[in-house]
Parts: sequence; structure tokens; C-alpha cells
Amino acid sequence: MQVNYFATLRQVVKAKAVDFDLPDGTTVRALLDEMIRRFPDLKHEMLDEDGELYQHVHIFINSRDASFLQYGMDTPLQAGDIIGVFPAVGGG
Repeated sequence: MQVNYFATLRQVVKAKAVDFDLPDGTTVRALLDEMIRRFPDLKHEMLDEDGELYQHVHIFINSRDASFLQYGMDTPLQAGDIIGVFPAVGGG
């Protein structure tokens, strides 16, 4: 499955998008674990000291924020899902 990264996260993974070879049914949480295993510097950008996703980091599945989906981070993913990861964005 393809994960699209935005803003400063692109600099960490050195790409706009990265493919992950994970089976259908993999959860958002398991995908996050795999992202951090593959790109360890993402941990500091995405997870707090308890290993939970920062509130200002959003993972979108098919244009819907995973935190608002019925199963949240335990939502199962399918190969065709469009995944986007957004850090906090500031400006004015």
C-alpha cells in the first residue's frame, strides 16, 4: 500500500510517497509501526513519549482522519486505500 507524506515528513522519508508491502487487513496502528521501523526518525515526529500518535499528526484513510473512523487506529486497511500522513502545519 502507498503512503503519501506531506510537509516536513517528506524530508524525513526523502519522498512524497512510499510503498509498503503489507497484507490486506493490516491496521493503521500496524502500518504506523512499520513506517517507524523503516524510517526511525519518524518516531520523534509522530509519537509522544508514551508511543501514541501526537494529536497534531493526522493519518487520513481515503480522505477521512483515522481518529474519527469507527475503529480508529485499529481500522483495517486494504490495498487500494489512499493513505496520507500530515504533521502539524503552521503559518499565518
